Amino acid sequence: MTVPDGWRMPDAPLGDSWRLSGRLWPTLRDDPSDAEAISHKLMIRSGLVRQLAAGLYSFMPMGWRVIRRVEAIIREEMDRIGAQEVHLPVMHPAEIWEATGRYGLDEQFCLEDRGGRPMVLGMTHEEIITWHAARELRSYRDLPQSWYQIQVKLRDEPRPKSGLLRVREFSMKDSYSMDRDDAGLDASYEAHTEAYARIFDRCGLDWFRVESDVGMMGGRGAHEYMAPSPAGEDVIALGDGYAANVELARSTPIDPDFGDVPDAPEEFDTPGVGTIDELVEFTGLPAGRLAKSVVVVADDGPVLVVLRGEHQVNEAKLNRVVGPHRPAQEDEIRGWFGAGPGSLGPVGVSDVRIVADETIAVGHYVTGANRDGAHLRGVVHGRDFSAELADVREVREGELDATGAPLRLERVIEIGNIFKLGTKYSEPLGATYLDPDGVEQPIVMGSYGIGPARIAAAAVEQGNDEAGIVWPRAIAPFDVHLVLIGAAGTPQAELAERLFGELTELGLAVLLDDREDKKPGEKFVEAELLGCPVRVTIGKRTLPDGPLEVQVRRGREVHEIPLAHAATGVREVWEGLR
Repeated sequence: MTVPDGWRMPDAPLGDSWRLSGRLWPTLRDDPSDAEAISHKLMIRSGLVRQLAAGLYSFMPMGWRVIRRVEAIIREEMDRIGAQEVHLPVMHPAEIWEATGRYGLDEQFCLEDRGGRPMVLGMTHEEIITWHAARELRSYRDLPQSWYQIQVKLRDEPRPKSGLLRVREFSMKDSYSMDRDDAGLDASYEAHTEAYARIFDRCGLDWFRVESDVGMMGGRGAHEYMAPSPAGEDVIALGDGYAANVELARSTPIDPDFGDVPDAPEEFDTPGVGTIDELVEFTGLPAGRLAKSVVVVADDGPVLVVLRGEHQVNEAKLNRVVGPHRPAQEDEIRGWFGAGPGSLGPVGVSDVRIVADETIAVGHYVTGANRDGAHLRGVVHGRDFSAELADVREVREGELDATGAPLRLERVIEIGNIFKLGTKYSEPLGATYLDPDGVEQPIVMGSYGIGPARIAAAAVEQGNDEAGIVWPRAIAPFDVHLVLIGAAGTPQAELAERLFGELTELGLAVLLDDREDKKPGEKFVEAELLGCPVRVTIGKRTLPDGPLEVQVRRGREVHEIPLAHAATGVREVWEGLR
């Protein structure tokens, strides 16, 4: 076969190292116009990913290297705790999901095959793992087991945005534990807890483990792993040794001075007042002395939710009390209460369920009088109205945790989660085993997820500067970025090739920028944009006697290393990094 003139594919890798000439690395000078999150901007600009459609991203070669390095850490730590890797289908028969009551979820992709059989594209794999467990595990001697995979997941995300932080297709490590009883589940849960700590530490992230809501997964307990970032869409509450998602977080509010309790409520006119802010201005009272009323419609009918004026309803907390619900419409509110939304209150309400936040149990409040343009002052729970008391509010910055320490709220990216499923899936899908007495028992399960791409995006959110990405050492696309200033055949090119081989032999992944169509300035700009931990520059000034210029990407500290020990010197610099 005759090779056309000028035809050349990129050189094969040397170990885990690349020569850059001829390889795909599509960088951009400017931020994409539709990007808001820093990780989105930098992962596009540095040529790691490209967007196909809303919530759908393709990984370019540099980006896929990052994901593979994250996955390698995950696999090592999963194998370390005895988990066994499997690979499950993405497309599932719908009847398996129907058995657990999860078919038809809003974020689920549903379709039919050519025979009209309903199918599901997997957004998670609890049902499928349990289906296999029901057929493969027979005896208590088969337990415990832990199986994991790194597999594609698909969710019909209604508002995909922020690059890889909210997508419709993504890769996830999901593992599942199967035990004889709750004590076994606790042991499996703890093993995964320790493995997750090692994974996130090795990936170089700042992270928190927080209590969380079980959500659609169900079960009897859950924790989430959160990486602090302004781009995060979740919020956690942090105190003195306390961390929880705001969906579960509890706090002690700072109470206002209520003063003496009046003998009975007193009605007064409030013309044109319809919001808490307007009521604060009208009465001169702090928001904590006022009570707001919110009406929602649950499956059993309307619910009046009462909470202090400075507080907001937490939908997840309210959902645990009243079940699925929606906001009431104004015409519905007038039909039930005889007044508009700005004049509602619990006094005199008899045919509507009333749920009050726990804070309402203390003090007396100004509430709506259920008459337009009128309010009541001096309203006391238990004397003037009755309500179910529950924690249904958002915690606030500065409120106190259980130790009396002030809470702070922080935006975070969810990078992992763990759930104690119990028998939620094993019972409906018939996953049982025979105990030592020959009695059939349900398998007790746990579920554990990690998003490799979310880890990568969180690392970019936490590690960047005005020039580009600053990767943690363990998950950077390459360990060393070797920038050659000079053409092939020059003495500096010969030195670069020799150092390329020596560093690779020492176990480092090296990117040799040997491109001849790029100016030195362009190479340096792109090297800082990509953000590998160490950059080595080889040019005319390096020879004949050195020293070799080695720059650490984080902080841009420059080391000068003698040429006689160049490879070992570079490795020592790299080993000293986080």
